[in-house]
Amino acid sequence: MDEQADIQTTERHAGEARSGAPLRLQAPDGMWLGGFIWSHGVAERPVVVISAATSVRCRYYARFADYLYGHGFNVITYDYRGIGESRPKSLRGFDADWVDWGELDLEGALCHARAEFPGQPIQVVAHSIGGFAIGLAPSNHRIGRILTVGSQFAHWRDYAAGHRLRMYAKWHIVMPMLTGLFGYFPAKRLGWMEDTPAGVVRDWSRMRARFEQTVRQDRIIDDQRQAEKLRQRFAGVTAPILAIGLDDDPHGTPAAIDRLLAYFTASHRRHWRLHPDDIGVETIGHFAFFHDRFKGSLWPIALSWLQTGEIPAGVPGRLLAETRPSEKDASDRTDR
Repeated sequence: MDEQADIQTTERHAGEARSGAPLRLQAPDGMWLGGFIWSHGVAERPVVVISAATSVRCRYYARFADYLYGHGFNVITYDYRGIGESRPKSLRGFDADWVDWGELDLEGALCHARAEFPGQPIQVVAHSIGGFAIGLAPSNHRIGRILTVGSQFAHWRDYAAGHRLRMYAKWHIVMPMLTGLFGYFPAKRLGWMEDTPAGVVRDWSRMRARFEQTVRQDRIIDDQRQAEKLRQRFAGVTAPILAIGLDDDPHGTPAAIDRLLAYFTASHRRHWRLHPDDIGVETIGHFAFFHDRFKGSLWPIALSWLQTGEIPAGVPGRLLAETRPSEKDASDRTDR
């Protein structure tokens, strides 16, 4: 099954799970975002905020959210501005980039979680660019634990070698070209993903080895480039991170995941690798971790981490790397 078909299948079947209640939450700049909330209605429950991949609707994660809810968590899913429940009538001229998705939208979800569930631990599950968004959120220091799946920020040299040329053409040539013609990326017409704001396309298609040399280059705050302030914000994250990478994911290669992890200098970081053979399947890829066919094999890894901060003995996969805050940071890797 290809990636887009996998997303569509999961979204069609999401209604079979216990439906989260529709949610409206407000970002710090006043923009309203749509999403869903699974709430037990009692005070003493930790909450998980699920932060999506680029231009993937939050409905895709409904079954995974329901799974966490069934194991005692309150759960919030939300759509970034311009996507799904947060899409305006027209994306032409709609101003949104990757920084907005982290600094404003994830921040809005974290603030809503604190207000809705005061005093309760907040965990974040992040898929793909959702892991990058964590570092951009001003209140990221309030997060207790972090689980990422395939999280990176799309520097093209990190794409898997056998896919790199095709992916470069798709995401760094065709995508920005069509965005220039339409004023947004009409991805749904191509069957690729959700239609995407032009600013997000700009960030993705131009991303360099260091993100602070790509985003917000023309904005100055207190005599300092905003991009440099954003880089510094990553050090506010003190939550332990379990970063899951799939060996058949051409986006989330070891180099790509390590590149992002190196920015979280104050966190205890574990990079866990999984191969489809580990669970007896042909493919997992960039998206399928959240498909409920892996409820009995992959999801328990996530559940245990969110509950205890530990990787259970005997689970599929292997520890590729572990870096503690006191150890020498691997940021030199991001210069490659």
